[in-house]
Amino acid sequence: MLNNCHFSRLVYEQARTYGDRTALKFRDYDEGRWKDISWNKFAATARRVSLSLLAYDAAVQENVAVFSQNKPECLFVDFGAYGIRAVTIPFYPTSSAPQIVYMINDARVRFLFVGEQQQYDVALQAIPLCHTLERIVIFDRKVKRQPGDSLSIYFDEFLRVGETGDYDGELNLRQAAASFADTCNILYTSGTTGHSKGVILTYGMYHEALRVNNLALKFDDSDVVLNFLPFTHVFERGWTYWGLAVGAVQAVNLRPADVLQSLREVRPTCMTSVPRFWEKVYQGVQEKIASASPVQAKVMQAALRTGIRAWEDYESKGRRVPPLLALKRKFYDRTVCSVLRKTLGLDRGNFFPTAGALVSREVETFVHAAGIRMIVGYGLTESTATVTCDRPEQPITPGSVGRFVDGLEYKIGANDEILLRGKTITPGYYNKISTTQQVIDADGWFHTGDAGYVKDGELFLKERIKDLFKTSNGKYIAPQAIESKLSVDSYIEQAVVVADRRKFVSALIVPNYALLEAYAKEKGLTYGSREALCDNPRIHEMLQERIDLLQQELANYEKVKHFILLPQPLSIENGELTNTLKVKRAVVYERYKEEIDRLYEEAEKAYTK
Repeated sequence: MLNNCHFSRLVYEQARTYGDRTALKFRDYDEGRWKDISWNKFAATARRVSLSLLAYDAAVQENVAVFSQNKPECLFVDFGAYGIRAVTIPFYPTSSAPQIVYMINDARVRFLFVGEQQQYDVALQAIPLCHTLERIVIFDRKVKRQPGDSLSIYFDEFLRVGETGDYDGELNLRQAAASFADTCNILYTSGTTGHSKGVILTYGMYHEALRVNNLALKFDDSDVVLNFLPFTHVFERGWTYWGLAVGAVQAVNLRPADVLQSLREVRPTCMTSVPRFWEKVYQGVQEKIASASPVQAKVMQAALRTGIRAWEDYESKGRRVPPLLALKRKFYDRTVCSVLRKTLGLDRGNFFPTAGALVSREVETFVHAAGIRMIVGYGLTESTATVTCDRPEQPITPGSVGRFVDGLEYKIGANDEILLRGKTITPGYYNKISTTQQVIDADGWFHTGDAGYVKDGELFLKERIKDLFKTSNGKYIAPQAIESKLSVDSYIEQAVVVADRRKFVSALIVPNYALLEAYAKEKGLTYGSREALCDNPRIHEMLQERIDLLQQELANYEKVKHFILLPQPLSIENGELTNTLKVKRAVVYERYKEEIDRLYEEAEKAYTK
């Protein structure tokens, strides 16, 4: 049952309800096992955080920053801060020193909590440029502090600070004064251009978001959630808070690379993810089919065809599956799909929310065919995540992002832009009045920057308006739609479309190097370096054939005619990706300008011959 009280009281009320029942789980890498944290322990630790912050004179609505990968301590600090009406600002664990310098200075942060050695080392680089920073608190005791570092203490030391004085009265006064109008978080968007913006999220916004999500989907204290996306991401943050509010167990995945292992060990009923996770699952199954014996491959393909037909033609439309097809579906589910789900650790699945990018039709239908209930949705940091989502009890059209949540107003504006208004919409950006006025108009409509349309109650996204490209022939190209098609292929890790003011569409492609090398070995292709492999004409021919198959439904002017294979992946470290792995197009285009210009020059020469 949803406990939608103010976050300053949530963990205490849940502790009274659930006591020693497990609230959080995490893998102890030293002991090689998952450990439980009870609601009582959670509440007691959050209270100690509150008292220690008060001992350091943390003010009402003061900004406290958390720079860490997902750890239980992140939640202890969040709810400890909420208990004294402070604001928490999560930083992505992969943030660079210049990024955290900007955010610390913008928000005038005095207290910075860091996770492991990487975040501590980056924080030390930032200290000379952060004049408000007074204290760094380190979660992990294994972090080696630098000689002469007088700003940092370990988390266990921090917790003891509050034991030295009488702060209970102040804590009680602040909790009693807590308001839904207070700022809860400032989430800095990762930003594909320029400095990131601090999105203000109030307690009232979360209160409404939990209410509308609870109306849309069945989620309760019998669920076990794997926290996979960073807590910094509004999708994971909102989802985690909803899970805590209904009493669901939160299994905190500390290292993103270990998610597949964590899935098998935890066997969660729910997990938020981005489409790329399911694309990887889809690719893995396609590779398994390709390497299986003819008989096994035939059975697996028949199982997926049966599941796709049952879901697309009947289940997604709310229609009863015909008896013969239902019988076939049940047989294949028992013999094939259930094995797949168990192998992945998804055999106890309730539902799996997915958002953050376009979900290709192939991937969406595959996931449902495998008996996994994917809930596709759409949201933004500025909307406290969910704007729309699939409703299990209503028809679902592949390619849509679901139906609008209760109480949220919407309309389609100029250039098909989606406009939103309601209690979950941000009041604005921190310290940026003019930027706020650019996106929230005089009537209170938030301009999302996303183009879309509504059909039969479902929202369909078209493209980010600012990302629309116009070729030199006057045709408009939606790069993300093309990129999502290409990313389904197992040989393609990343794709960046090039088209703006060009005569045709091309792409920069980061291949799956392991598969490419295996293919080269199988075909007897020799190469001296990864660069040479990526330049091999036979490799290009093979990939062009695969790309052509993926593009069959596109108009001719939308199709990728030529591409460049990149010998190195795009990365956060090189400034080519944001912390949420979105492509910084301007950076990528500038970095590969010579290669792109040469591709078009050579294509032009070949065309005029």
